[in-house]
Amino acid sequence: IAGALAMLIRWELLTPQTDLMASGSSYNTLFSIHGTMMIFTWIVPMFAGFGNYLIPLQLGAKDMAFPWLNAFAFWLIPPAGLLLILGWFVGPAEAGWTSYPPLSTIFSPDGQTLWALSIHLLGLSSILGAINFIVTIKNMRPAGMGWFQMPLFTWAIFATSIIVVLATPFLAGALTLLILDRVAGTTFFDANNGGDVLLWQNIFWFYSHPAVYIMVLPGFGVLSEVLSVHSRKPIFGYRMIALSSMAIAIVGFTVWAHHMFTSLQPELRIPFMITSMIIAVPTGIKIFSWLGTIWGGKLRLNSAMLFALGFLSLFVIGGITGVMLASVPVDIHMHDTYFVVTHFHFVLYGGSVFGIYAGIYHWYPKITGRLLNERLGKLHFVLTYLGFLGTFLPMHILGMQGMPRRVAEYDPKFQDLNVLVSLSSFVLGISTFILLYNMVVSIYKGKKAGANPWRALTLEWQTTSPPPAYNFVGDPIPFEDPYGYGTEASKAYLDAMEARFGGKPLIVEQSTEPEQASGD
Repeated sequence: IAGALAMLIRWELLTPQTDLMASGSSYNTLFSIHGTMMIFTWIVPMFAGFGNYLIPLQLGAKDMAFPWLNAFAFWLIPPAGLLLILGWFVGPAEAGWTSYPPLSTIFSPDGQTLWALSIHLLGLSSILGAINFIVTIKNMRPAGMGWFQMPLFTWAIFATSIIVVLATPFLAGALTLLILDRVAGTTFFDANNGGDVLLWQNIFWFYSHPAVYIMVLPGFGVLSEVLSVHSRKPIFGYRMIALSSMAIAIVGFTVWAHHMFTSLQPELRIPFMITSMIIAVPTGIKIFSWLGTIWGGKLRLNSAMLFALGFLSLFVIGGITGVMLASVPVDIHMHDTYFVVTHFHFVLYGGSVFGIYAGIYHWYPKITGRLLNERLGKLHFVLTYLGFLGTFLPMHILGMQGMPRRVAEYDPKFQDLNVLVSLSSFVLGISTFILLYNMVVSIYKGKKAGANPWRALTLEWQTTSPPPAYNFVGDPIPFEDPYGYGTEASKAYLDAMEARFGGKPLIVEQSTEPEQASGD
């Protein structure tokens, strides 16, 4: 649904005048629900799903620490999504995913209240899931697995969960105040009656900038797994990658006001500019560690690896524009233009969604016991990558030329680039159906994967595909280094696991034999 709304947005922007939409309010609704659904009902729950499936497997555990709590957290998501959609029938929210008052108090219909209730439920789901992750990772590691023997995906989920537990209650408080302003006559955000609209901005961004890392850190974890396995090399800088995730989780709470440079007290701009640039340091540590991992490796350029490399390249661009926007003079000039739109899409689509795609191609064999079709996977990557670049690269130019975001009617001089952006976005939308088709067909017709098709060392691959009801038969034995590829010890360990579960690994490569591709 959120993707279809994005296509409608780009359809409307093919021409400078309002064509598809009956009014500007209808357009406001499109981008408001699009952004909300993409963040709260797609990226965040998707990574939570990866975590719930993989964390017990990577820790050698039979299940999460609190299975019933896990189920409750999941079943909060469908009614929350339903509330979001029901808003269309009572006057949908149209204040953007940020819902700044007074747009979200005085000038929005009843669907805005349903929007707030929906985000409340989704936030509660996130908090419960995060508590479960923290307890599971803290208490259910097997013998022989210390903190620095954990897979980096587990580290990423741990850091993400800390952010969720600490930040999401602030959003819940802000939403409660917003609902009270709308239905109970309070004036927390009404400046005419003693309230303060900046109060919402401060509380909202105190959650919502860390929320960027809630959406990106799990993708970092996916990248660490995929790049190491498919490069057949030990991860470069394991401890620094793990600790940089924790650093991002901490420093992420000190940067929220860079979203408010145009409304902030001038004396606070420089401190928040400095912290906003500092957070690029732990992210840079990860980037160079990943480059060090693939440097000199025996790269398997399958679909998972291609999406991981796509993540790496696109996220770097998003990071560079992020450092630009962290600079006060640049931010004031670019504020509320398409430069901001393309920045966060390079981070959240080029980063988070490419990470999700890499994870799907990497772990689909474990989940289903079947391999996805590699030819379709590579076609999916090419169309997604090119469609993404065609959609979002030109937005840098539009933003620098001053095209404002969130408007349905724009200066005709911007039309040529908007046509290119819209046509590219349609390619991007079509590419998604290739993945959906591949996933459905491969369940029935995909090649059988075997227990460990990638010859990976982390524990999720040391059981059958798909795993039994409680993940393992007996107690799994973790290898001393989850990324220790290329050693005789790792080869002996993988051979022993292969003998235990049967079958040769199905390394899907056109030009490389399994022995050569494995790097063992």
